[in-house]
Amino acid sequence: MATVEIKNLRKAYGALEVLHDISIEIADGEFVALVGPSGCGKSTLLRSVAGLETINGGELRIDGKVVNDLAPKDRDIAMVFQNYALYPHMNVAANMGFALRLSGRPKAEIQERVGKAAGILDLTRQLDRKPVALSGGQRQRVAMGRAIVRDPKVFLFDEPLSNLDAKLRVQMRAEIRELQQRLGTTTIYVTHDQTEAMTMADKIAVLNGGTLEQIGAPLDLYRSPANLFVAGFIGSPQMNFITGDLAEKAGATTIGVRPEHLAVSHEGDGWRGRVISAEHLGSDTFIHVEIAEAGRLTARTIGDMPVAAGDDVVLTPIDGHLHRFGANGKAL
Repeated sequence: MATVEIKNLRKAYGALEVLHDISIEIADGEFVALVGPSGCGKSTLLRSVAGLETINGGELRIDGKVVNDLAPKDRDIAMVFQNYALYPHMNVAANMGFALRLSGRPKAEIQERVGKAAGILDLTRQLDRKPVALSGGQRQRVAMGRAIVRDPKVFLFDEPLSNLDAKLRVQMRAEIRELQQRLGTTTIYVTHDQTEAMTMADKIAVLNGGTLEQIGAPLDLYRSPANLFVAGFIGSPQMNFITGDLAEKAGATTIGVRPEHLAVSHEGDGWRGRVISAEHLGSDTFIHVEIAEAGRLTARTIGDMPVAAGDDVVLTPIDGHLHRFGANGKAL
């Protein structure tokens, strides 16, 4: 286990700077997710920590030691990739123990470490199989097993679940989080899926255009976004944004309200509008409403809410849950 310090990190490709003065501190045993839209720099940042990218400025420390000039193999990290990167001609045991064999570890030690990791990952019965005979979830477990057997100071995950179907992603994210908590290994996890980050991470770092917008505990980012970008990126469905007279009355350029903080009724005080569509999902209903003074808003309500397209409804913001943003996009 180890701390990771990223201090004023910059990365450029020629004249194009893709990471701008990034600073993040990761505590021993902490799970930090890097999120943001495609091209925001999250994978580049992860690869910089791994030593797969040469940085142009700043400092990287792992367990207090500056690693800027160390080769990837000397940083005591293990990386799990999106595409698993398994050797197709090797069985599971050989794949998991490959790095240990390269480093010249004794055969008995390799067998012991592989066996222990296979037990943790429920792969004991698959040790003699080739990757082609495994499911997507099993292949991902093998990739994680290859990382575990090295007993690194830091795990780095680069969108490891993006190739899996939706149901398996939910299962695997729970397994990865449980595994990380059991091992206590410091972890940096890149994902484009903010729901994945919310359910797995101790802290989330939100990147946009190579800049760190905000970092904090998942619920802190959800409840107190620092700016319009974070407010719109964290949360699904995303926060409703309203400009114009309603925002000015609240003393802001833009006001935001999350779908679950809009009470829905058929009469009373509030913003009156017409239902454009209603998505009944069983546990929840998402109602899309056109409001004259606010535009189209989404409300989240109970699963058996009796509402349909064409209905007239009233949306009322719940007290204490309006977010205010200034002209610069920052929270007021």
